[in-house]
Amino acid sequence: MSDPAETPFDRAIRIAGGQRQLAQAIGVSYQAVQKFRVRVPAERVLQIEAATGVSRHELRPDLYPSDASCAA
Repeated sequence: MSDPAETPFDRAIRIAGGQRQLAQAIGVSYQAVQKFRVRVPAERVLQIEAATGVSRHELRPDLYPSDASCAA
């Protein structure tokens, strides 16, 4: 069961097996992944989604609104 305070990015890190593993999976440095905690860069969202399965809608809802929010 996941922590209710866990952010989508935290979940991506957990799924990847840690920050270093996520960094390796998307071809960036560990330090870059640490900076993503503030906001995942637009150019990395799809890579993180592919590597972890965490939805782009969750990682950056400002860029990728869910279908439900578009229908409103």
